[in-house]
Amino acid sequence: MSNELKVSFYLKRESRLEKRSDGESVTYPIIGKIIIGNSIAQFSSKLSVSERLWNVKSGRAIGKSRIAVELNREINKINLLIHSHYKEILHRTGTVTATEVKITFQGIATAQKTLLVHFKDMAEEFRQRIGIDRSANTYPKYNVAYKNLKRFLNEKYHIQDIPLNQLDLPFIEAYDFYLRVERKLKAESIVSIVALLLKAVRIALHRNIITYPPFLGYKLGKPEFQQRSLSAEEFERLISTPLKSTSQSFIRDLFVFAAFTGLSFIDLKQLTWKDIVTEEDGSRWISMSRQKTDIPFNVKLLDIPTRIMEKYRGISGTGKDDTVFNVLSHRRISDALKVIAKHCNITTNVSFHVARHCFASQLCLSQGVPIESVSRMMGHRNIQTTQRYARVNNEKIGNDMKRLSQRLAGKFNLPVNNQ
Repeated sequence: MSNELKVSFYLKRESRLEKRSDGESVTYPIIGKIIIGNSIAQFSSKLSVSERLWNVKSGRAIGKSRIAVELNREINKINLLIHSHYKEILHRTGTVTATEVKITFQGIATAQKTLLVHFKDMAEEFRQRIGIDRSANTYPKYNVAYKNLKRFLNEKYHIQDIPLNQLDLPFIEAYDFYLRVERKLKAESIVSIVALLLKAVRIALHRNIITYPPFLGYKLGKPEFQQRSLSAEEFERLISTPLKSTSQSFIRDLFVFAAFTGLSFIDLKQLTWKDIVTEEDGSRWISMSRQKTDIPFNVKLLDIPTRIMEKYRGISGTGKDDTVFNVLSHRRISDALKVIAKHCNITTNVSFHVARHCFASQLCLSQGVPIESVSRMMGHRNIQTTQRYARVNNEKIGNDMKRLSQRLAGKFNLPVNNQ
């Protein structure tokens, strides 16, 4: 289908307007017509003119009177705006219809929700739920995604915003290319940014702001998950290497406590003595719900985390508001862990979240704890998430095969020869 644009103007003679006050003949509204290939769209120009001043062939007013000059100036402005919107849509999508140009030109899109406005509303809804069922640590991702989206619209299309109903597959493909090739962002960052755009579109669909999935056919390529657990040797060095600084020792103790319990940073920070439950047999358990997902979980406290917990009980400045530990900011702890890791000759990039990986791989899976139990203790919704944390190393495989060999011993007889 041809994408050639034609714009014309004519009088709507069947709709007479009131007589002008100067007694001249009745005026008629001026209607615009947009033709692109086989698609046609008509619109009201909100202008009017008397029949004697109108030239049907040119679609303009006749003469050089003030009324004619001003009228033709407004018509020409409309014509230029239509051509401008036509070129923008054609450049962005490669195809365009008369109705799309009409919608954009008339400003119907401004009455409809636009992408950045909708994205901001989504981010604000998330912000209001922080502390209820959303984590404050996730909110900055919305700001990063919004800034990248705004920058993309400005640099690639030279527009401030775009109507949600104009989103399409070429748009997100161009956005993916922009982030990946022009911005040169890492795969993890791209996934985080684009995933929030996809979430915004899903919300728009559910709320009937748009009526069809504009990104149908797009598949977000997820990067290979990077295993972040320490090796057994590194974990041993982290625990046993002497530290001179009291603050570093405290931060290491927090890391080790998390490694033996699987607690995330925010869950450790919110851990209170009320969450420590003592059973009839004297065993102590952490029983609480994950702040991130509100999923309940229970973890038995082994000797090392119990000793760490008791070590800081009642110390001034520790355990405010009945919390077990007075946890510092995430940034301060992360910076300190990097210093500690260097001191312990650990080359792995250590963050506090690595402790949760150590719990899954080194403290549980490698020691024969079933992954189903690990998943429950970590408060995961499904076992697939746990599989990303739990690294199966050669030691684990060797132990599993040793136990298998013991179970199979004597169950099968292999003939020595064919006789």
